[in-house]
Amino acid sequence: MFYRPTFRLLLVSLAALGSLLVQAQDQNTQHMRKYKAPPPSARIEVTVLRDLNGKPIEDAHVIFHPIEGDKDKGYLELKTNEDGKVIIDVLPIGDTVRMQVIASGYQTYGQDYKVDKDQMSMQIRMKRPGAQYSVYKDSSGAPKPDGTKSTPPPQNATPPASGNKPSGSSNPPQSN
Repeated sequence: MFYRPTFRLLLVSLAALGSLLVQAQDQNTQHMRKYKAPPPSARIEVTVLRDLNGKPIEDAHVIFHPIEGDKDKGYLELKTNEDGKVIIDVLPIGDTVRMQVIASGYQTYGQDYKVDKDQMSMQIRMKRPGAQYSVYKDSSGAPKPDGTKSTPPPQNATPPASGNKPSGSSNPPQSN
């Protein structure tokens, strides 16, 4: 007999406690932030190839710079796999992104793209570095703006020897 009233008291107190918990939970939902779904994102596949023979370039750095107005919002950097491919699927549709590709032994590539589709595929052909520009060399043969033709420095010109030190020597001069 002693157990039955205690059991009823226990059930009543658990029911009251449960109703208090439900009320507390309802009050907390009023103060919580509302969930905002992320914007739809695009799946972008970039393939990096050699321009000379079309073979893929492994371990090329593909860097994405999301741009808002004229401000850079950070960057995301990925490396290409053995097929020369990179896949990114976190860039929101409608954004503008500056893509940069850096591979050892090739010219750096950079271009701005508008992410306007949910699936995009790009193929980047990397070129070898070209000849460097020199003010001494004029490949066009055209006269300069002042009317003179550009002439390269003499090929066999050597600097005058100083003292008894042979030219091209890397030894410092001896003090007596």
